[in-house]
Amino acid sequence: MARAFLFVLDSFGVGGASDAEDYGDLGANTLGHIAEFCAAGAGDRAGLRQGPLNLPNMSSLGLLEIAKLASGDYPLGMPLPERIFGLHGAANEISHGKDTPSGHWEIAGTPVLFDWGYFPAEGDAFAPELVEAICREGDIPGILGNCHASGTEIIARLGAEHIRSGKPICYTSTDSVFQIAAHETYFGLDRLMQLSQTVRGLLDPLNIGRVIARPFLGETPETFARTGNRRDFSVPPPEPTLLDRLVDAGHGVHAVGKIGDIFAHQGVSRVIKAGGNEALMQVTLTAMGDAADGDLVFTNFVDFDMVYGHRRDVPGYAAALEAFDLGLPEVHRRLEPGDLVILTADHGCDPTWRGTDHTRERVPIMAFGPGIRSRDIGLRSTYADIGETIAAHLGIAAGTHGRSFL
Repeated sequence: MARAFLFVLDSFGVGGASDAEDYGDLGANTLGHIAEFCAAGAGDRAGLRQGPLNLPNMSSLGLLEIAKLASGDYPLGMPLPERIFGLHGAANEISHGKDTPSGHWEIAGTPVLFDWGYFPAEGDAFAPELVEAICREGDIPGILGNCHASGTEIIARLGAEHIRSGKPICYTSTDSVFQIAAHETYFGLDRLMQLSQTVRGLLDPLNIGRVIARPFLGETPETFARTGNRRDFSVPPPEPTLLDRLVDAGHGVHAVGKIGDIFAHQGVSRVIKAGGNEALMQVTLTAMGDAADGDLVFTNFVDFDMVYGHRRDVPGYAAALEAFDLGLPEVHRRLEPGDLVILTADHGCDPTWRGTDHTRERVPIMAFGPGIRSRDIGLRSTYADIGETIAAHLGIAAGTHGRSFL
């Protein structure tokens, strides 16, 4: 039996990107800075976690060697393991941008070699003509926000006015994205999804990567909270990805979390939704049991990025990493002869960095399974090597942008 399990720890970068300065991220290092803060006591939070960052299972998969390879130093306060199991290395991103679609598509063998469209950082983010078209086509009385913003901050600031006025909250970031926040009850979840689909069509000529529907609940700024009903409306990848190639060859692709949305539901056999890392791990374990010979289970663990990275929450990010690490033995117990697991990331989101956006970083590669021997695979020139490794493992033809490390 040959099955593959690809887990993206959303935003778990390891620093060292050679082009980080081009993105204003020279020195950003998600793992390194979390470990540094934890070693200094700045990662402590009562009732959540204390002490140095503790990731024994990922360390035994080569994480500390990966960190040294990627950025030149071992993470502070983390002891070296006695042995390393499986394949370990780091990868550079060649895609333009540092956002979610670019990273995931490159992982799946299809780098983004064109420039996305972006909204201006100063003044109104969205041109009057676009706002007018959104209001007309979406049948809404206007929009709130129209700026670069943190999602949780802008909902707290404008949520009450949104409820009173019926105007959705529209904002962006340094990514190629248009985000729409609206109350599930007062505005309506179905209405939010329909509006987001309408905006998606209006933005296609501008080459904007994603429209994200951000539903929330609550009655006051103190109780407003985003729900698990988020949906991303992405443009399709520019050419067939690993997912398309697997489905065309008769294999199954189980898309867990937001994977289906990221790939515009192309090359997906089954969509499995869940909210939060713990729930995502549980449905992933179930999908592992369901996966047939030749199948891929592809999961995005979103909390690292959405809940902790963007909110610059070091203790929360550290605790989430430690919780994920504790779950890895159960993943190992579910493996059968011929199975391959790869852990990686799609970009960085250093919670110690300025601003609230993603950071340009190298990403880790940890690969293990029955019969996979320990080996340093070095610094890979593109994330696409990950997708081509899975292609080789599952016995389909190689793509054009990467090289298997098996």
